[in-house]
This record gives sequence, C-alpha cells and structure tokens, in this order.
Amino acid sequence: MTHRLADLAAMVGADLEGDPDRPIDGIATLMAAGPGDLSFLTNSRYRDQALASKAGALLVSRDLSPETLADLRTDLVLCDDAYRALADLMTALFPVPEVVPGVHETASVDASAQVDPTARVDAFAVVGASSTLGPGVVVGAHTVVGRGCSLGAGTLLHPHVVVYDGTRIGERVVVHSGVVLGADGFGFAEGAEAASQVKLPQVGVVVIGDDVEIGANSAVDRATFDTTTIGRGTKIDNLVQIGHNAQIGEGCILCGQAGVSGSSRIGDRVLLAGQAGVAGHFRIGDGVQVAAKSAVFQEVEDGRQVAGIPAVPIAAWRRRNALQSRLPAMRGALRALERRVGELESAGRGGRDDPAADRGDET
Repeated sequence: MTHRLADLAAMVGADLEGDPDRPIDGIATLMAAGPGDLSFLTNSRYRDQALASKAGALLVSRDLSPETLADLRTDLVLCDDAYRALADLMTALFPVPEVVPGVHETASVDASAQVDPTARVDAFAVVGASSTLGPGVVVGAHTVVGRGCSLGAGTLLHPHVVVYDGTRIGERVVVHSGVVLGADGFGFAEGAEAASQVKLPQVGVVVIGDDVEIGANSAVDRATFDTTTIGRGTKIDNLVQIGHNAQIGEGCILCGQAGVSGSSRIGDRVLLAGQAGVAGHFRIGDGVQVAAKSAVFQEVEDGRQVAGIPAVPIAAWRRRNALQSRLPAMRGALRALERRVGELESAGRGGRDDPAADRGDET
C-alpha cells in the first residue's frame, strides 16, 4: 500500500524536510531501499551508507550532528527518536493479523479447561485440566499448556511452546517457539552416598507479567516454593535462562544467552547484554546495565554500569583493559631493567664473580 510521506511523518509527530507528496511503498534498510522506500539513519556510523542509499526518504533523529546530515540528497523525516518512530511506523504499517477463533479438530482440550470463544487453539496443541485461556489467546500448533494454567487476554504462544502446570501468564504476552515455562528448578542436596544427589522437589510456579516477550528456546524455571516472576514489560531474547525463585523486575532487557541464577533479584529497567550472567542470591538494582560476557558475583547498586569477570564499575573495567594492553611492553621494559640492574651489580663488584676475591687478599 502506498502512503504519502507527509502522512507517515504525521503518524509519528515528525517534521518533514522535502516533498510531502512523495509516495512511499515500504520501509527498507539503507542498502536495500529504493526510491519508493523510507529508510532510517539512527547512528552516525552509517552515514556513508546513507550517502550511498537510493532511499526516497530517510527517518532520522534530530540529535544527529549537522555533519552527519550534511550532503544527504533525499527527503528527511526528523523526529526525537528515529528508532522509536521506526517501531511505531512498522506497527502501523504491518499490523498483526486478527485472531481467527476456534479449536482445531486435532487439538486436545480438557473438558474442565475454560477457553474463551474468541481464543484459538491450533493443530495438535494440548490444553490441560482447569486451565484458562482468555479473550484472543492463541495457542500455536504442538504447544502444550499444562494443568491449572492461566493465559491472559491477547497472549500468543507460538508453536512448540511448553507451559508446565500452574504457570500464570498475563495479558498480551508473546512466547516464541521452543520456550519452556515452569520446568523444575535446578535444586539438589548432597546424598548420603558418595557422588549422589537428592532432588529437592520444586513445587512453586512461574508468573509472567503483562506485555512480556520471551524469545525462542529460552527457559524460565519454576520456583522451589513460591514464584519465579517476570515483571511487566520485560523483553527476553533467545536462549536466555532464568533460574528458580528469580525475580525479574519491570521493563528489563535480557539479551541472548544471558543467564540469571536462582533466587537472584533483578530490579526494574535492568539491561543484561549478551552472555551476561548473574550469580545466585544477589540483588541487581534498578537501572543497572551489565555489559556483554560479564559475570556479576556481588550486589550492584541502582543505576550502575558494570563489566568484566568479575563485574566491576565500567570505568574500572576500562582502566583494567587499557593496562592489560600495555602488559607486553611493560614486560619487555621490566626485562631490560633486570638486565641493567644485573650489569650495574656486576660492575660494582669489579667484574669479579669469585666470592673469595670479594673478601680481599687473605693469604
């Protein structure tokens, strides 16, 4: 569908520098865009690509420097946050298809389950006893919803999701394929016999807040006694592990392969970058940012940025990295200094290495 550029700018409250009647047929990356496409420039590092782009118009942030925007030979849609505006435009231009309600003939829905008439259960899905599916819920093909679960309005479970018994999921939650919610937490006690482990039963549940999204092949373990909780609006990438009893706050971002150990307390608006890990039983304060491949082994106060293994304040981590890069030169300088000291010591003894000579003439 073709849109006027002025109409797209109005959708996101942006200012337009260029032809308001320019027809826009789609949105594309800088390198793939053509004259009928709107592209986007959110970082000055891509200026060269923007200069070479054939896009008919560019969505850009107002805070980009004049040098970055100079010589761009195209129409500009100027907004406060180009990335957010891009998300709003794509949501408007590519709406999610409406849910077609119904239960597929091959699905298995227990007679005691409550399925809203507007919900959909796809082929070969399973809904266990006493579970509740709210309005507009979609349970994808081959997905299993255990006993006593609840799924809030508008929640979408993609194919091949497994939801264990008792899990409670809020409204408008998106769970991607391969996710497991409510598997047993990793709890074992040392047995009486050597090299034996006794399983500690995990009898708690998982609670997912509203507007959460969980990426493919991630896992959230059930609590030992109470709840493992994911707060409202938190977004979880693919291949993320959340341990039993963990409490994840609201509006957090957990990037790919991050791991949160059992009984950790993660505050609101926390960012865990890719492959970051948090050891068990620690509190991570509100607004904390943990750099990629970092490991947190102690509590972190609100608003801190940490990096490294073990994670330290990011300024200290940068100093440590700078020092580490100088180690080869320092090693060479130290060896040269050792040789020089050796030469001076030898000269001080008059070049004589015989201990008897150092004692003088005793004959």
